[in-house]
Amino acid sequence: MPHTEKTLESREMFNGHVIRVTLDKVELENGGTSMREIVHHHGGACVLAVTDDDRVYLVRQYRYALEEELWELPAGKLEAGEDPFEAARRELSEECGVTADRFLNLGVLYPTVGYDSEKIYIWAATGLHAAAQHLDEGEFLDVTLMPFEEVLDLVMTDKIRDSKTVAAVLKYALLRQKGEA
Repeated sequence: MPHTEKTLESREMFNGHVIRVTLDKVELENGGTSMREIVHHHGGACVLAVTDDDRVYLVRQYRYALEEELWELPAGKLEAGEDPFEAARRELSEECGVTADRFLNLGVLYPTVGYDSEKIYIWAATGLHAAAQHLDEGEFLDVTLMPFEEVLDLVMTDKIRDSKTVAAVLKYALLRQKGEA
């Protein structure tokens, strides 16, 4: 029998621009009840853009919640109802000034399963072409091209810690090793 929980009550605690938070009372599979604090998020899209000479586009930006500047793949949040693939293409263009001919679906990442509904859709992109970068207002980042093997090394030495970037780089490395990317 599959494990499940049934929502008995849901009370909105916060509704902002990026997230909505609810406090939910649930019925457990043994008939008992428990409370769940849930962060509702529209999700995000991420692109591992690889050049013909095997370099990867990375962005470096300050993340206020962690009080750190991080290396990440270009990515962004989905608007309500937005197609994840179109969001990935948009973010690649906005953040890096790049478009791509080919995309390979690398799957979906659930970054924080205990309390957050966010799903991040990940693609690899090749056949890259320069376009105009157009950052969102209030968005500040540096774009860097780095050899794929160096990016992989930064993941393996814990210098890149962003979950979507780690997952994308490792999945792509394995697909390359198997001759599928």
